[in-house]
Amino acid sequence: MADDKSKRDGRDRSRVAGDERYEIDYLVKELGVSRADVEDAIKAVGNDREKIIKHLKK
Repeated sequence: MADDKSKRDGRDRSRVAGDERYEIDYLVKELGVSRADVEDAIKAVGNDREKIIKHLKK
């Protein structure tokens, strides 16, 4: 059964699912970096969105 996309809340907005292409693509577009940069940042600092953004802005 597929997830019900109409039932959303902010529970996981602080995390980035590295195996979900659309989440990586969002950060690539939002921050103007490459897909490899985002994947490397996830490996370096984990999946916390704020830490990833901070790491990529260095």
